[in-house]
Amino acid sequence: MQYWLMKSEPEAFGIDDLAGRPEQTEPWDGVRNYQARNMMRDEMKVGDPVFFYHSNCDLPGIVGIAEVARASYPDFTAFDPDDKHFDPKSNPDKPTWFMVDVKFVRKLQRTIGLQELKQQPELADLALVRRGNRLSIMPVSRQQWDFILGLE
Repeated sequence: MQYWLMKSEPEAFGIDDLAGRPEQTEPWDGVRNYQARNMMRDEMKVGDPVFFYHSNCDLPGIVGIAEVARASYPDFTAFDPDDKHFDPKSNPDKPTWFMVDVKFVRKLQRTIGLQELKQQPELADLALVRRGNRLSIMPVSRQQWDFILGLE
């Protein structure tokens, strides 16, 4: 089992949106970064826990927990010219982009903000707090996961 953090802007798709979906499950589509794609495609497994992180908002931070509900499969939004994630170079016979489905587990009792996370020496190696890291998907170690939950 691996642990993850996935970022989303709450105005585009937030934790409440996930909680409100049928079966509280939604495809995590539109990822157009090769490193993040590779993690979804090659490393994420059904049942892996995910921190749901709100970015680009008044209080960026971890707001909930989800889990991987379906292993990677081709991101069909890349093939739809009417979709904002359309990629004209992507080919359905040899897909470039992949996605996983995530399922809502719970909201945290409070938002654990980015500034609070940055102040924790135990999280110095967390990709989220490292300078220049802008990935929307990143691994979290078991020790980091447990520490962060302890902050709740």
